[in-house]
Amino acid sequence: MGLRFKYNIVLFLTCLLGTAAATGISYFIVQKSAIEEIHRSINLIRANAIAVRSYTLNSITPLLSSDNDILFLPETVTAYAAHSVFSTFKKTFPQFNYKEAALNPTNPADLPDELETALIEKLREDQSLGQTSTIVENDKGRFLTVAFPLTIKQPGCLRCHSTPDAAPPAMVDLYGPDNGFGWKLGETIGAQIISAPMAIADRRAQETGIILIAGFSIVFLLVFIMTNLMLGRIVLRPVRRMSDVAEKVSMGDFSVPEYRKAGKDEISSLSVSFNRVRRSLERAMKMIDD
Repeated sequence: MGLRFKYNIVLFLTCLLGTAAATGISYFIVQKSAIEEIHRSINLIRANAIAVRSYTLNSITPLLSSDNDILFLPETVTAYAAHSVFSTFKKTFPQFNYKEAALNPTNPADLPDELETALIEKLREDQSLGQTSTIVENDKGRFLTVAFPLTIKQPGCLRCHSTPDAAPPAMVDLYGPDNGFGWKLGETIGAQIISAPMAIADRRAQETGIILIAGFSIVFLLVFIMTNLMLGRIVLRPVRRMSDVAEKVSMGDFSVPEYRKAGKDEISSLSVSFNRVRRSLERAMKMIDD
């Protein structure tokens, strides 16, 4: 096994391990950054929903409140308004999902599934939590799901959700007296649950990995070519020349000219030492012959 082969094996393994380590670290960093970007998108969706809820509560509901005893309009409900606006948003971005789920909702469509129930219960157990998140995997891919607590902070909400007797009769006629009542001030009754696709983070991390592997491969190829050229010129060729001279001298042929490598590196020093040994050997052989 030649010196060049050994060197190339070590170089290849070093570059392979370096590329793998750099790709793995960059994949993690890029994916983390992409997930933070997804969180920002989710926060924007939530901010929009909160703005719609606030506008509905402060501007729409007061205008129509006088008719609640006769005719209940879902458009006056903040959750309904937020869902309606998001449904328009979803036509452009179908991969995002928004839901206001409650453990005891007025509208059965707002009932949470098993995962949503677990997220709501977690928020109810720890009132200091501003949000909780998890990654969900299904047949459509991986999704980052974030739940924000829906807490009763305004006494006006209890007008519709304290008891059936206090609620607008039109609302009770529409949804019945069994659901959406018994809420208490300060209670976390549900959550705003927003899901965004992880494909953005996965795709960006994969693209970065491919770019890094391609970049490192090009660099490795250049390093391989340059170092092999330098190894051959600076080390292997002089050593091979000295080896050929040593072979002939060892057979008693002193007619071969001395090899002196120019420079001040270790190989040059070795060639000087080798020539000195050769001259000493040549003088010793002449003394024996005399």
